[in-house]
Amino acid sequence: MALLDIKKAGDPVLKEVCAPVEKIDKQLKKLMDDMAETMYESNGVGIAAPQIGKAIRLVIIDCQDEHGLLELINPVITFREGTETDTEGCLSVPDIYGEVERAAKVKVEFLNRRGKKQRVTATGLLARCIQHELDHLEGQLFIDIAQSIHRGSQA
Repeated sequence: MALLDIKKAGDPVLKEVCAPVEKIDKQLKKLMDDMAETMYESNGVGIAAPQIGKAIRLVIIDCQDEHGLLELINPVITFREGTETDTEGCLSVPDIYGEVERAAKVKVEFLNRRGKKQRVTATGLLARCIQHELDHLEGQLFIDIAQSIHRGSQA
């Protein structure tokens, strides 16, 4: 596995609408492994393909909950309910945090690394992370929608 370079705000790839993943092959599986390693090494809970320079619909998430490591290929949110506002940060926007309103509950459909359709219903941090990472696939950063932004620690 290998650590990947995380693109920072201002890099054009972070503003691209990503293309669907066409095939799940050895290269894609290696990319998913490398993305997970990069996310863990950076103390993140999620990373999207554009953050490592690939404009494809691929997201890796691990909120350290019962779902464990989630690899979402071509993810689509199919249901949203309620709202809540909380602080977010991003590996592509280091040391900047902001208050972002998100759906309190989401359902997402995606393919796993074996090409099997999966569904997850999420609340709390996982719901927030799914929405944050899927925004990346649409070329949107949290700072584009934050109600307020501040530097420094998350607190």
